[in-house]
Formats: sequence, structure tokens, C-alpha cells
Amino acid sequence: QVQLVESGGGSVQAGGSLRLSCAASGYRYSAGTYCMGWFRQAPGKEREEVAAIDSYGSTTYADSVTGRFTISKDNAENTLYLQMNNLKPEDTAMYYCAASRDPWLRVRSWEASRIGYWGQGTQVTVSS
Repeated sequence: QVQLVESGGGSVQAGGSLRLSCAASGYRYSAGTYCMGWFRQAPGKEREEVAAIDSYGSTTYADSVTGRFTISKDNAENTLYLQMNNLKPEDTAMYYCAASRDPWLRVRSWEASRIGYWGQGTQVTVSS
């Protein structure tokens, strides 16, 4: 049974930084072979894709976070990270880790229909 467990959320002031982590377990293959990413959802808003990274190290970011957020993976530790700098109040949301259902998915094919696993979420709150 694949499990994704997020951590690292919290409350910060605008301009601050947080690093989210997502520990993956239960994969048939190394978690590094799967495309993984972060989504967020604020109250009353639709879920938004934030960033994703595939097994080849290719990444993609939402325009709203480009230049401020960095996604990375530690394949040896089966852990996904999201470094968030220069946080803004509009970044306030529940952040969810997600992983592709199949291994070797390229980030250019990353979309909700290809996701097989979700974490429970970690709350990020940014005050002005």
C-alpha cells in the first residue's frame, strides 16, 4: 500500500520561507521512478497544481510560484520536497503531495488523471 505523508507546513509572515516534505513508502519500485508533485487548495477555490518532478529530474511550475518555489527529490530517502521562499498571503492553502500511478511518467504528461496516490495534506498559512 503506497503512502504519502506530508510535513513541514505552518504559519509564517509574508516574505518568509517553509520547506514541505513528502515521505513515500510502499512502492513496488523506488519512489524515484515515479513522477511526483505538489498541489494546493485554498478555501473556496479549486485545486491548483503547484509543481512536479519526474524520474529524469525534469520539473514544471505554476506561473504563480515560478522563481519562488523549488521542487526536488531525494530518491535514496524516497522523499519529495518543496522549498517555498518569499511566501505571499495568496500562497495560503492546504498543500498536497501526489504521485503518478505508473512509473517513468514524464512531467510533460503530468495531469490529474495520471495520479494514483495522494497525501493527506499539510496547511500553509501566510500572514501579511
